[in-house]
Amino acid sequence: MTAERSRIPKFYKLSVHDRMRLMHERGWVDDNDYRALVSGDHTLKVGTADKMIENVVGVMGLPVGLALNFLINGKDYVVPLVVEEPSIVAALSSAAKIVRSAGGFETSSTDPVLIGQVQVCDIQNVARAQAQLVQRKQEILDLANSLHPAMVARGGGAQDLEVHLHHLPDGKGDMLVVHLLVDTRDAMGANLVNTMCEGIASLVEAISGGKVFLRILSNLSDRALARAKVVIPLDKLVDGEYDGEQVRDGVILANDFARVDPYRATTHNKGVMNGIDAVALATGNDWRAIEAAAHAYAARSGRYTSMTRWYKGENGELVGEIELPLKVGTVGGPLQSNPTVALNHRLLGIEHATELAEVMAAVGLAQNFSAIKALSTSGIQQGHMTLHARSVAMAAKVPAELFDTVVERLIASGEIKIWKAQQLLVEVRKQAHAPAATGAEAVGQHKAAGYGKVILLGEHAVVYGSHCIAAPVPLAIQARVQETDAGGVQMVIPRWGVEYRLQRDPAHRDSFQKSLGIIFDRLGLIERSMRIEVYPNVPRAHGLGGSAAMAVAIIRGLDVKYGLHLSDEDVNAIAFECEKIAHGTPSGIDNTMATYGKFLLYRRAQNGEPALMREIKVKKPLPLVIGMSGKESLTARTVGDVREAWQRDPKLYERIFNEIDELTLAAWKALQAWDLPRLGDLMNVCHGVLNGLKVSSWELEELVQIARDAGAAGAKLTGGGGGGSIVALCPDGTQPVMAALRSRGYQCMEVQVG
Repeated sequence: MTAERSRIPKFYKLSVHDRMRLMHERGWVDDNDYRALVSGDHTLKVGTADKMIENVVGVMGLPVGLALNFLINGKDYVVPLVVEEPSIVAALSSAAKIVRSAGGFETSSTDPVLIGQVQVCDIQNVARAQAQLVQRKQEILDLANSLHPAMVARGGGAQDLEVHLHHLPDGKGDMLVVHLLVDTRDAMGANLVNTMCEGIASLVEAISGGKVFLRILSNLSDRALARAKVVIPLDKLVDGEYDGEQVRDGVILANDFARVDPYRATTHNKGVMNGIDAVALATGNDWRAIEAAAHAYAARSGRYTSMTRWYKGENGELVGEIELPLKVGTVGGPLQSNPTVALNHRLLGIEHATELAEVMAAVGLAQNFSAIKALSTSGIQQGHMTLHARSVAMAAKVPAELFDTVVERLIASGEIKIWKAQQLLVEVRKQAHAPAATGAEAVGQHKAAGYGKVILLGEHAVVYGSHCIAAPVPLAIQARVQETDAGGVQMVIPRWGVEYRLQRDPAHRDSFQKSLGIIFDRLGLIERSMRIEVYPNVPRAHGLGGSAAMAVAIIRGLDVKYGLHLSDEDVNAIAFECEKIAHGTPSGIDNTMATYGKFLLYRRAQNGEPALMREIKVKKPLPLVIGMSGKESLTARTVGDVREAWQRDPKLYERIFNEIDELTLAAWKALQAWDLPRLGDLMNVCHGVLNGLKVSSWELEELVQIARDAGAAGAKLTGGGGGGSIVALCPDGTQPVMAALRSRGYQCMEVQVG
């Protein structure tokens, strides 16, 4: 994995589907693995589990997270972790980022040797037996290797033999223990070593004259050691009010506590293993054996102590080291039986078991650094606050579409309680269903807002003068404008990890800045100094009108802040100019919906006539579910592709657009008659036509099928396609459809229209 591939600023701010998409775009996973992640097909199935252990009744899931920023021996790693404890993934990524800036981790390891033990009792002459076993060592090794010639061919096999004398307790005599040292290469090797121990038992008895009792591997794999080291300059340790020396000395003092006190060492080492165990689980290795070996090794001096050592370097820097037994495997049973384990190995990109052991050692050292740094500076509780708030929001059953908003308000309130989350959920829902503030009505509100949109029928054809039916998505984007003394215009979108300053010269603006630049140029505010915070409640580039909603939210926020007294028509016109930057040849529906937020039959302005905006009145709220594919919909690209096809064969495509127009007008009549089965049929037919235009994708097709199978009367892609979202009509209730989509790993949201 080449340098910088594991560096993704604000990765934690993205949705799960956006993270999957980035993994695919960056080549961390191939097409098959990406589809498996999105669909949930990578998880262990009950039938497979039933072949792994006894009395199976189900499969339990655990989160799989990614630790980023790891630079180890000059190689970049994305490290998969399977863990349920909050903050571990974030702490590892943060620690690895600091270490990366200091040059990364240095690691090394010994050969992957396991020890097999053969216990020999009832020996008449212990000294003679010990000498004979050592003398005939090669004969024993040859027999052991004859049992596994394939391992020998791979460069492994039995390498050496040791004979240890032990005095039995209570004066019961002596026994010998033969240690068979076996290099198992990339295999975990437990079964292989046990087989060798069984195979040499008779020969050991014949040579020693004693009786062999136990023959089994030892999990104290202290011949398979992995080491990691970091050297961090003081300037990389500065943390808020703490300078580098204070952080360094705090880490060293906390580590010294664990080195001399076994009670502290137990908690200290548990933190080390938090990271190592998570990698072991992700890669299908025996975390129980790893734990046992690590803790036994920490007590090898006769006193249990710290697994790590932190000290002051020659130039005043902080130096950290870890050495521990790590006998792991990269081939074998779990890789074949558990598809998630196989996927994680491909994601990690390791070549040999020793490389995996070194990565795990680096992870253990990073986890330890993060924990004791937090304890010795600002305290570890602060790092748990956001994760605790998210857990509370989950317990309060906050839906996905409102989750981040409730979490933000929960943290701001200081009351991280379930009752508070439920209270905030009620408030957010009330705001979401309240009429949008426009013009002067927005004055005094906490945030200005722009509506998103969902097109029921008519996308793509609407660009060519056909009708479309669109419904609003309340409070899709909110914005807040604050004056600052920093100079210039700062744009911040926390949930998307976006932060930049607007270039005053239009020639120096990138594509993302051009839309914002149009707003400031039109309103004459480019010389002002301010900070604009944007809070999206829909994923970006999912065909839900996010770019137009953002433009409207910002325009309204500026209108409120500076008393511009803009009319809705003014807002709509400026937002339309922004849409031209975002989508090339927009129909105008996105900015119209973002501005007015009404359920509309729409047709763009043409031939000198103004745009048609006929509000649709319905008897009761129309129950819709929006399903999100997790794959971005690049509307400009799909609109451009359709335009190229139309230019090649205008007569054919105009017939298709006319057909979509007829379906849309028929759907409008079905809405007026409240004939929802008819509306659903028309949506299904329209989706088929859009698929024929090649603007669908396998994700959208899967979403549509899931929704229909779960009872939706109609389901189709919405917006530009190529990814993005679907809309499902659910006259019999939205919950079955939402549950079905979520069970397959997709995000969704409910919208009640009218």
